[in-house]
Amino acid sequence: MSLFLIRRLTVSVFGVCLLACLQPSFAVSFSASPDRNDQVLVDMSTAYSQNDRRKLTQLLPQAKGHILEPWAAYWELRVRLGDASDSEVKEFLSKYAGSYQEDRLRNDWLLVLAQRQEWTQFEREFALYRMHDDKEVECYANWLSSSQKKYQGTALQEDHIRRTWLGLRNADEGCTYAFEQLLLAKRVSAVDAWRKARSMVEINRKTPARDALHLVSGQSMAKLDELMANPLRFLQQRATSLGKESPEWITMALVKMAANDHVAAIKQINNNKSIKSLTAEQLRWVWAVIGRQAAMDFDSKAVKYFESAGNAQGLSDDLLAWMVRAALRAEGVPRWSMVESAIEAMSPAAQKDPAWVYWRARALISHQPVSTTAMSQALIAFQSIAGHQGFYEQLALEELGQKITLPARPSPPTAAELEAAKSNPGLQRAVRAIRMGIRQDGVREWNYTVGLVDGQGKRGRMSDRERMAVAQLACEFEIWDRCISSSERAQQFDVNHRYPMPFKDEVFSRTREIKLDPAYVYGLIRQESRFIINARSTVGASGLMQVMPRTAKWTAKKMGMKNFQPELLNQHDTNIAIGTGYLKMILEDFHGSLPMATAAYNAGPSRPRKWRNGPLLEGAIWTECIPFTETRDYVKKVLSNATMYSAIITGEPQSLKARLGKVGPREKNESVEDTDLP
Repeated sequence: MSLFLIRRLTVSVFGVCLLACLQPSFAVSFSASPDRNDQVLVDMSTAYSQNDRRKLTQLLPQAKGHILEPWAAYWELRVRLGDASDSEVKEFLSKYAGSYQEDRLRNDWLLVLAQRQEWTQFEREFALYRMHDDKEVECYANWLSSSQKKYQGTALQEDHIRRTWLGLRNADEGCTYAFEQLLLAKRVSAVDAWRKARSMVEINRKTPARDALHLVSGQSMAKLDELMANPLRFLQQRATSLGKESPEWITMALVKMAANDHVAAIKQINNNKSIKSLTAEQLRWVWAVIGRQAAMDFDSKAVKYFESAGNAQGLSDDLLAWMVRAALRAEGVPRWSMVESAIEAMSPAAQKDPAWVYWRARALISHQPVSTTAMSQALIAFQSIAGHQGFYEQLALEELGQKITLPARPSPPTAAELEAAKSNPGLQRAVRAIRMGIRQDGVREWNYTVGLVDGQGKRGRMSDRERMAVAQLACEFEIWDRCISSSERAQQFDVNHRYPMPFKDEVFSRTREIKLDPAYVYGLIRQESRFIINARSTVGASGLMQVMPRTAKWTAKKMGMKNFQPELLNQHDTNIAIGTGYLKMILEDFHGSLPMATAAYNAGPSRPRKWRNGPLLEGAIWTECIPFTETRDYVKKVLSNATMYSAIITGEPQSLKARLGKVGPREKNESVEDTDLP
């Protein structure tokens, strides 16, 4: 048995798929009063998270007849699935046929069957599988069908396995196994395995790096530990002369060094004789990593380092993305030719990202003179992504000479459409779970039932009208995050569902009081919490505006708020008061710059102060070059949201470009920055 079939069962990522229908015996109306056994389900949910098999088995009989009985049965069987008999699994799949829980368990069962290499049964169960959101299951299935050569498109299936495996950042036995089989059959190249190892070493992911190296290197994995612990010492001790160490291991050591200290890596390239053993492809990758790290450090030489890499072919999408960013920022004058070549070297999937569609189009119209062909291609590109929702979608709309306005609202759901949504058992269970505090599972079942998008990017069975009805239902129940998400997947744009404005009195009263744009506040809340009052992040931020306790205490003191306690952050009025107070202080410190203030709210004020140093940049370029992925995406979404909310509140056309403005170093006449801001 392959090494990658020996694994520990993990709870796979929950996903979305086709509209679920459950047997009528489990349907309960939304108006149902709390069940006396609600606590049993809450306790079972906790026991499941703790993998407490004994408690789950003990409590299961008490869940009989409860609306969430399918969840209780799933939890109890899931924790012992590796030991369960085929008959037990079949009984569950039959009893809860058509439900989210049935398809979720089938997903888990498919993984067990793959680990046992029971491929005949795997194929039979996969044919009934609806979710298609688990990359591991899909890799197994693609390998199985391509190996049997039963279907057309074998090359596409193999390429899908290759790209999926290369893109994964965590250990994944299914895709690793499938790639391993293709490698043994000489259907993929060992170069890909080395590239995967490099990419994982780069970001300090030792387990997937080790998995990749097992496929192509007979070396002891203790060597990997040594390399990752101290790449400089590794090079000095094991690669001091030509031919003493393999070029791939030297490449990985340089990559690891460059990810921590790109200047030190350059010194090794210039001084270490063993570097001469590297191929052009290996050296190109090292220089690209150096360029990326320099770009993330706002080193003006980043473009030069990327140029040292030579052409962009064969680099990962992540490295190519940073080549684009370095070229955009280049001393305040974008290197459009590098932008264009880097994007054209990306994978087909990456090229479709609105960010790279937008910047490639900008590169095309930067040509001097602009050819008719280039202008036509740019217009087609802008038109392909232009829209009211989304950062680059809005910017593309403005490139086409339009402002952001409110689209015409579709006709509201009919009484019959709303009634159909209310009678859906999957939605009933989802709402009940959310209200009981089993939010994560409730959200998963909601998404599945609505059939937002399956793992292959296909829409489920719900029509736009049905999704609109579901979104309205979520809004009526004040489940704002599901209202937004359900509406976003509909083609028709109902602005009230996509951009709801709960707590209107508190937000407008507070923003008038401190002279803050309510559209900006709503844009931020929509991104921070999706209006979930008791939302709590993994780092401890709380409430609508996701305020950290330490920041809240500091802000409350500055505001003169007496008797403040961190638990008050779950009260929406207190959270809004403190969150807007802090936001106002940040905005003033950055002299009204929305991109920098938004970045500061997410990453702390000290970082944008550093990021602003350098050339004066258009706001879109500065935002795209933020080195933290989370903060970069956050700024884009908040300002895009704020632009739409401003259109709603004012009724006037809006400009995202105007909100972005330009970003650069502090002017000499600007007040001294408030270093006391947390």
